[in-house]
Amino acid sequence: MGKGRLIVISGFSGAGKGTVVKKLIEKYDYSLSISATTRAPREGEVDGREYYFKTVEEFKSLIDYNGLIEWAQYVENYYGTPRKFVEQEIAEGRNVILEIEVQGAMNIKAQYPDAILIFIATKDIETLEARLKARGTESDEVIRKRITRAAEEADSMDSYEYIVINDVLEECVDAVHSIVVSEECKKENKTRFLIDIKKELEDYIGGR
Repeated sequence: MGKGRLIVISGFSGAGKGTVVKKLIEKYDYSLSISATTRAPREGEVDGREYYFKTVEEFKSLIDYNGLIEWAQYVENYYGTPRKFVEQEIAEGRNVILEIEVQGAMNIKAQYPDAILIFIATKDIETLEARLKARGTESDEVIRKRITRAAEEADSMDSYEYIVINDVLEECVDAVHSIVVSEECKKENKTRFLIDIKKELEDYIGGR
């Protein structure tokens, strides 16, 4: 059994990346790395399901003990990826989705060069603003901060191998899955298979 792959999904806040990730898990059975965060839970969110909700002190303790693969501060809160679960899933051959911010994604790529980096965007800024307002959970000031942050994140989009527009949800989900399948079929990711099939063919011909 081969190792699994890391699929890093980032995107503008409000672009719907969380919904895309949930659909990928439901439809294609990916594993999800649950992030730790210091932000307050939104209505309906459960500790250990959407996030591990931590105090600032608890989060900093994870940093000190190397319990996070990556971490970043975003709009006054901390976010990070717990190490143990991710490395266990990969070792067992499962593909793991990390839904993380741009800064964290760059840290992941440095540690895991085979990670697949995908950026989810909206088709325009008007759509982004409308989705943020539709949440009904954030003030106009926070929405402005998120759009300002989106402008900064746009500068990092060139560092991602793939950019997917989330206009029609199902099409976006299928596009992301197609990217992962395509990566798994690349020649350089089939080295073991190439060696084995060539040997089998040689043995077959030599035995006739």
